[in-house]
Amino acid sequence: MRRLGPCLLCLAVACSPEAGPPQSTRNITSFEGAKLIVGDGGAPIENSVFLVEDDVFTWVGREGETDLPSGTVRVDLKGKTVIPTLIDAHQHLGFTNVKDGTSSKENYTRENLIEHLERSAYHGVAATMSLGLEYDEALALQLRDELVPNAARFLTSGRGIAGTPMAGPQQSYRLGIPRGAQTEAEGRAAVQELQAHGVNLVKVWVDDREGTVPKVEPNVYRAIIDEAHFHGMRVVAHLGTTSALEDAKALLQAGIDGFAHTIRDRDIDEEFMALVVQYPEVWTIPNLPGSPVTVDDLPWLSETLPPFEVDNLRRQIERRKGEESDDLFELQCRNLGRNHDAGMIIGMGTDSGTSVGWTTHTELRDMVACGLSPMETLVAATRVNADILGLDGLGTVAVGKTASFVVLEADPLEDINNTHLIVQVHLSGKEVDRAALRAKFVDGAP
Repeated sequence: MRRLGPCLLCLAVACSPEAGPPQSTRNITSFEGAKLIVGDGGAPIENSVFLVEDDVFTWVGREGETDLPSGTVRVDLKGKTVIPTLIDAHQHLGFTNVKDGTSSKENYTRENLIEHLERSAYHGVAATMSLGLEYDEALALQLRDELVPNAARFLTSGRGIAGTPMAGPQQSYRLGIPRGAQTEAEGRAAVQELQAHGVNLVKVWVDDREGTVPKVEPNVYRAIIDEAHFHGMRVVAHLGTTSALEDAKALLQAGIDGFAHTIRDRDIDEEFMALVVQYPEVWTIPNLPGSPVTVDDLPWLSETLPPFEVDNLRRQIERRKGEESDDLFELQCRNLGRNHDAGMIIGMGTDSGTSVGWTTHTELRDMVACGLSPMETLVAATRVNADILGLDGLGTVAVGKTASFVVLEADPLEDINNTHLIVQVHLSGKEVDRAALRAKFVDGAP
């Protein structure tokens, strides 16, 4: 009997009933019908369709504009709104044990850092920058290079630079962490250490804590900025509460890349406004002092906070009844508005550490209360922050970007409070198991 040649043998196998039709090895999912807020400030896409292949967006448009590949898994999102995952450009993670309410250096462990990243992911945050307060810098740098399931990406600027190690934030558990720099040589050496660790954003505290600690002097921060720029790094400045406006003017002229707060000591003046126009690439992360939580917030906060913490928040709400408006909040609102009017780049950060993850949503609410539109606020927390932190794969729902997005029950353009009405969070193409995280946070399940 004649033997089948190689080609005929392959054809015979392919056509045999047992073999069946050839199967695609591509892993493609089509998300259909949602209102899609892309994150670039453009008009939302109604009745959207976006395709995710493995961990990347491969097509974004409207229903009926493309044919679906064979074998595509289809997900119906009609009635929902989709936004890019949020990015927090200013946090201080690791020190607070949310479950027992303690804050200490002893809490700064890998386990606690990961829990903070999980809490961020639960609330729709894909990446968070821990800005300058790494008690265990080696641990932070190690975690920076990992992708942990069900957790936000951990970004770090390492240990930042203050006048002395004791001149950073004054809480007892934060003392002694920053690098100290009282001379130009010390400032340059600190930047060189950070550059050797692969840090690309240097934090510097320009703050004398109302005259109680040495300040980073102008010649020193000019050397820090110069050294950082020589190495392709950028510098972000924390401003104090007594001479912030004058310090900010001098920092702008020294080449600072961004500010970690709005001006908090007085209303900004025309001279500062002119400098903002002169240096259009400089950005600010407002870190507003915050409109406090309300009774309406307690149900969704109860999803992740222990009962004692919810009770504490409830008591705070009761104590605030009848209080006058917060002058510091109103001042920062005005200054944020003036920065916005001058065309300054505005990002979003919470400056949180004791409250993890959920404050992203109250910060968004505060920014809208200060005059930004919901769309501008969402862009600040997505595309702008991705640009500030160099996260090329995040920030928008667009072809080629990492498939990280949040499915919401309602439209945040109608009410910014809707950002916390989360149905699903997807990070790098995988849905976050929010039910498992909720059980872990509240019940302590492993």
